[in-house]
Amino acid sequence: MRDHVPRPELPFSVHMHRLSPNIAALGYVSLLTAISSAMIYSILPVFLVRVMHVSVASVGLMEGMAEAANSLVKILSGTMSDWIGRRKPLVVCGYFISSVVKAVFPLADTAAAIVGARVFDRLGKGIRDAPRDAFLADLTTPDVRGPGFGLRLAMAFSGFVVGPLLAVGLMRLSSDNFRLVFWVALIPAYAAILVLFLAVKELPPKVNRGPWRLPIRRADISALPAAFWWVITIASLLSLARFSQAFLVLVASNVGIDPAFAPLVLVVMHIAFSAAAYPFGVLANHIDRRLQLGIGAVILIGADFVFGAASSVWTTVLGAGLWGLQLGVTQGLLAVTIADSAPDHLRGTAFGIYDVAVGITAFVASAGAGALWTISGPILAFGVSASIAAAAIFVLLIQPSIQTAASG
Repeated sequence: MRDHVPRPELPFSVHMHRLSPNIAALGYVSLLTAISSAMIYSILPVFLVRVMHVSVASVGLMEGMAEAANSLVKILSGTMSDWIGRRKPLVVCGYFISSVVKAVFPLADTAAAIVGARVFDRLGKGIRDAPRDAFLADLTTPDVRGPGFGLRLAMAFSGFVVGPLLAVGLMRLSSDNFRLVFWVALIPAYAAILVLFLAVKELPPKVNRGPWRLPIRRADISALPAAFWWVITIASLLSLARFSQAFLVLVASNVGIDPAFAPLVLVVMHIAFSAAAYPFGVLANHIDRRLQLGIGAVILIGADFVFGAASSVWTTVLGAGLWGLQLGVTQGLLAVTIADSAPDHLRGTAFGIYDVAVGITAFVASAGAGALWTISGPILAFGVSASIAAAAIFVLLIQPSIQTAASG
């Protein structure tokens, strides 16, 4: 009888076996929520303009208000999760608000109701994001943190692929019945809440840190190491270079893609993001993180050049794929590096600061891109994006190793 020789496991398999079941459960929550949100928001602008007769400028204002609500509340929720020593209550609260308020969309008969629902949905996202990311960091050790964050991101952005496809299919089958799509989108939203309640288990609570205080104190700022602020700088520059995905749809419209199918450009983008997120999460544990972030910035510059010069469907598809790829290369890595560089007792606060920095720069980027587009079209807007991405590469070259700083 031959001796049994165990087969070596692939790195991906090893990492998956070592991840907490909570991470997969949070991944399914993100997947279902993303499907619901993508079904609604891939057609909401057209619904507002064609059915509600809202101006395009008002749609932009609504998005700005929603992003403001999202950004401002994140730092509060992250700090609150540190203070109470538990993450799940705030994660549940945020997802619950976002899911329940989606019922307003099929029922709304005024633009004001839509605006209110949009703002409250983003408010729920703001409440949940920093505690959820801190929860993921609590669930993982540094050697599997990259795969853990990458897995959740991959599942979330798979939902952003499925959602628009479902919306397009339902619109075609129902002769553009917007409200039917909004009703169907409630199913995955409420399923996400059930998974969150039943499958995600809270960790033992940490020691309460005393009476409630201001979200950020000078002592907290001083306790966050230089490595953390380096990552915030890089994340802010990359966010400033990446404006709203709505501009990708505008490029598709400019090259002659039917407006009804232009949102499918986002499907291509999210397929690339989803496919890249987990492998590059694993890679983050094996190479210098500056190198990986630099690769992402170079890909972003490539996407900017392709979009700026796009003149056909295929060049637009290529640009969308590159845009999604650079997100997959960088987004999970940034979250992992924030988790590694922040002290355990300030992890929620750290993710709150990160989310606010990214939210503010994203708002500035989109407003600026709109102005640049108005002045000189997509070439100037994407050209400035490429310049900012190049500045991020320069900062990466002059900073110390992120890997060493994070693990020190």
